[in-house]
Amino acid sequence: MHSLTKTALSFNGIGRRCVALNRFSETRIICRGLTCTAEHGEHENELYDVIISGGGMVGTAMACSLGLDPNLEGKKILLLEAGNKKVMDKVPDAYSTRVSSISPGSATLLSGVGAWDHIMNMRCKPYQKMQVWDACSDALITFDKENLQDEMAYIVENNIIVAALTKQLENLSDQVRVQYKSKVVKYTWPKSHQVADAIPWVQVTLANGQTLQTKLLIGADGPNSMVRQEAGIPTVKWNYDQSAVVAVLHLSEPTENNVAWQRFLPTGPIAMLPLSDTESSLVWSTSHRHAEELLQLDEESFVDSINTAFWSNENHSELVETAGSLFRTALSVLMPSAGSARQLPPSVAGIGPKSRVMFPLGMGHASEYIRHRVALIGDAAHRVHPLAGQGANLGFGDVACLTQLLSQAAFNGKDLGAMQHLLEYETERQRHNLPMMAAIDLMKRLYSTNAVPMVVLRTFGLQATNTLPAMKAQIMAFASK
Repeated sequence: MHSLTKTALSFNGIGRRCVALNRFSETRIICRGLTCTAEHGEHENELYDVIISGGGMVGTAMACSLGLDPNLEGKKILLLEAGNKKVMDKVPDAYSTRVSSISPGSATLLSGVGAWDHIMNMRCKPYQKMQVWDACSDALITFDKENLQDEMAYIVENNIIVAALTKQLENLSDQVRVQYKSKVVKYTWPKSHQVADAIPWVQVTLANGQTLQTKLLIGADGPNSMVRQEAGIPTVKWNYDQSAVVAVLHLSEPTENNVAWQRFLPTGPIAMLPLSDTESSLVWSTSHRHAEELLQLDEESFVDSINTAFWSNENHSELVETAGSLFRTALSVLMPSAGSARQLPPSVAGIGPKSRVMFPLGMGHASEYIRHRVALIGDAAHRVHPLAGQGANLGFGDVACLTQLLSQAAFNGKDLGAMQHLLEYETERQRHNLPMMAAIDLMKRLYSTNAVPMVVLRTFGLQATNTLPAMKAQIMAFASK
């Protein structure tokens, strides 16, 4: 487990490196041991302009985005997915436990690739407010839109997103080829200098013996990315002392259910995300041992544990209560109209059948997002704690940025796998992703203790932020990209 100091140094070091990239000339590119090579026509029949390895949400969105870009028309694009094709003829009766909070920026991307209308027609729940509060005090912060007709974000099941994107890929068969059940067993990289019989492209070998070549390989193959590992890209990563328990919750009574709720417990945050007027999604981050205990509970005891986690004040202390009350009074004098009223979350009556699962949590960040003819996107480049609901949004942001730069490169007649524009992608995305990841990690650590001095400090911080609309607006704007 890294300390906060080591975390800051790691992120700062990476950040300094990425800012410096644009200041280097082609000498810097060669120093990475990678150079551009001339096109060879001898492998034309099996040469692709872009191969995307990994057909999850982010990889499939990348394929759709490239396939629809007018500047990339005529380019040979291939999506490789090790699993089966995700077809959804009708929406399942039961909700899935794996959901994502889709920001307005991600919704814009999905709309641009023709998948958002399909998602909205299948199943999608917008929410207009988010309330976050501390289990060790009365401190809270509420994020909402001034115009309640606007959505803050949308809760969508991951399998519905993939199915909608897969449906759109069927309409792009002339632009994007897709191979399902295609497991990659080997990547062969271009040599750092031209030698006899050198391969000028990335070579991809599949388990069925098929060999493919590409001018640009995009790794969208998740947190255990084979592309990243085979390319030798260093990664800063660690496991948290937590697992997430997810489940589908049945509410005690129907409500408008347009609020996302999150409470920071000493063992980790618990969140209730709206799925419909009668159901919500649970994401409970807690210790590994407690997570295992929660899985073993009968349904009634599990439901009681959830309601207690959201409603109990057993972690409150008189000292923190007094300090928080005094500070809140002082803020109300300085800013009488600021702040927001506390709302109470809905109570839970039951859970969906067989919907309880758990998975370990961790943080990971590739120190480089690119190499010559290689780019990483999504969880292959970065992995975050789910407390801020930003995992999928960071990945979709990668897709939007990389598409834009590849489109411009194609328009200018550039080699899609060349380092010049790939460096721009790396720099732009790290400048956005690193601050977000550092903030998420800091928040996780800040709320992982019930030590009184720390509780008092974070109580003051939450209360102060809640009274500053401009600051809340900036936080929302950053998270909405």
